[in-house]
Amino acid sequence: MHGCTRTLTERAGCRRGMARPVPLNCTPSPGRRASAPRACVLLLLPALTWVAGDPPAAAGQPASGADVNDSTPGASAPASLGSEGPLLASVAFTPRTFAPPVQTPGVPPDSELEASGAVIGRILIDNQNIFNLSDPGDDTWLFRLADRLHTRTKANIIRNQLLFKPGQRYSRRVLDESERILRADGYFYDAWIRVVSYHDGKVDVRVTTKDVWTLNPGINFGRSGGTNSTGVELEDSNFLGSGVNLAVSHSSNVDRTSNELQVSDAHTLGSFVSVIGTYADQSDGYLREFSVQEPFYALDTRWAAGMYTIHDLQTDSLWDQGQIIDEFKDLHEGAQVYTGLSAGLQNGWVRRWSAGLTYDEHDFYRTSAWTGITDVPEDRRFVYPWIQFDLVQDDFERLYNHDQIARTEDFYLGTALSARVGWASVGLGSSRTAVLYQTNASTGFRSTDDRQTLLLFWDFNGRISDERVQNGVMDAAIRYYVEQSRSWLFFTTLYATKGWRLDLDDQILLGGDSGLRGYPLRYQDGTGRALWTVEQRYFTDWYPFRLFRVGGAVFFDSGRTWGTAPLAPPNYGTLKDAGFGGRFGNARTGFGNVVHVDIAFPLSAPSGIKAVQFLVQTEQRF
Repeated sequence: MHGCTRTLTERAGCRRGMARPVPLNCTPSPGRRASAPRACVLLLLPALTWVAGDPPAAAGQPASGADVNDSTPGASAPASLGSEGPLLASVAFTPRTFAPPVQTPGVPPDSELEASGAVIGRILIDNQNIFNLSDPGDDTWLFRLADRLHTRTKANIIRNQLLFKPGQRYSRRVLDESERILRADGYFYDAWIRVVSYHDGKVDVRVTTKDVWTLNPGINFGRSGGTNSTGVELEDSNFLGSGVNLAVSHSSNVDRTSNELQVSDAHTLGSFVSVIGTYADQSDGYLREFSVQEPFYALDTRWAAGMYTIHDLQTDSLWDQGQIIDEFKDLHEGAQVYTGLSAGLQNGWVRRWSAGLTYDEHDFYRTSAWTGITDVPEDRRFVYPWIQFDLVQDDFERLYNHDQIARTEDFYLGTALSARVGWASVGLGSSRTAVLYQTNASTGFRSTDDRQTLLLFWDFNGRISDERVQNGVMDAAIRYYVEQSRSWLFFTTLYATKGWRLDLDDQILLGGDSGLRGYPLRYQDGTGRALWTVEQRYFTDWYPFRLFRVGGAVFFDSGRTWGTAPLAPPNYGTLKDAGFGGRFGNARTGFGNVVHVDIAFPLSAPSGIKAVQFLVQTEQRF
């Protein structure tokens, strides 16, 4: 069930809307915002580049996200100072391959600047365009045209996302956190903040951002689990350089056909107030969704507040062995308001208390295609106040060539804990009395030789009713990376899910759309599942058409489901596949980070499974 079926990458419950309430940003810096599959339009770009007369870059070319000279003052985009006045033209720096720009020679180290009580002086906004036209490799008519047509992100949009201002005490930690906030914006390829001069107790800094092409008048295509998804859309995720996302789309997948309009702005009117509105007409219903909030956007943020509403009608399908077994209508209405307080960052830790009120109602009824094999889920309505506690440790690591190709990756290695509990009673309008809870925890480790990284995650969500756990779902995940060389990386991950007395509309599924790449989507159903993946990753220096960074992977997947879910039989035990594929890191557009083109071979598969699965997907990770 799209929106309801649990996938291995989901952390919270899979019920729409209220399972993912207005986010409280437990982690201080969100990951890069997701993009819809756009593999087709991405793979067409090289054809245009070839027509423009730009041959593919040879192997061995430096593979940094920005080109070697992109961060110099003479790059394609002039710097903007706003009201801070001019900065010395002699200040310059050059980024290392696979790394941010080096510190300006002659500037005291960060520890000395902080100990001396230095304050922020002038802030130079170096908002660079997509291509560096001073580089002969980028100086083609097509790339010149793209830079002319593209509106660079406005300097004030960048400045308003910084956590520091002139006159405030200098803190390298605050500069690093501002970098992470900028890198989370999908309209930047990367962002760096560096000290460029120190004088009279003042520190002048340069904020460098590298834009990507964000206007997508394209055709989208993806394939996984033996099924295709297609779409046509007109989207600009950085409308006129304002950071506003506007999208009109028509899409079709295995669940439904949808015509959708979405408008969102993560920094409304120069603030950290996020506004998102979605209006969609679908083949099986509709979606009306709206949220406005100012979250805990930084470690030292002292308060947060927000509201969220959803009105949604869709057909939920029950799946087994890659086929729809039964289906029913699900009318969903929900709303939530919340507020939160924090004392900010203290001794490397953040503690946050939040409270809110949630209304979450699902009404189910039969469709003309209902077979009667299963019951229609019982209607449910929960109205409940809740309280939440979050604990966040300040511990981030800047890595390269792990989940992305030749771009900065912000790995969270600290310990984060979150626990929410709410009380729903009939007296407040709920259909039954229940305790609703959401908990999660994560932590990470980096080896002393700086070559191994281990990430751990756990969550447990559900409700307690009639003295029993109802619709309880526990997830656990391990991700392990070993840097073998500059180009080679070993990766393995283990995901596991366990459910207790699941609602009928909440399935735990395993298949080609949830990591078992050699099998049809939503192939096995159960009350528990596990998936183990091993990958040998290779990162090249190949930069074809100066548009994509190229990598590859050889992989092995092994997974199975357990339990006595209504549609579980027959259970085929442990399913395995192996395969290989190319990875194309998107260096110039905001249409998704990594295009996957995979060929997977099921091993000892049940009869009826195709001997080869071909997959094309746009993912946020390698």
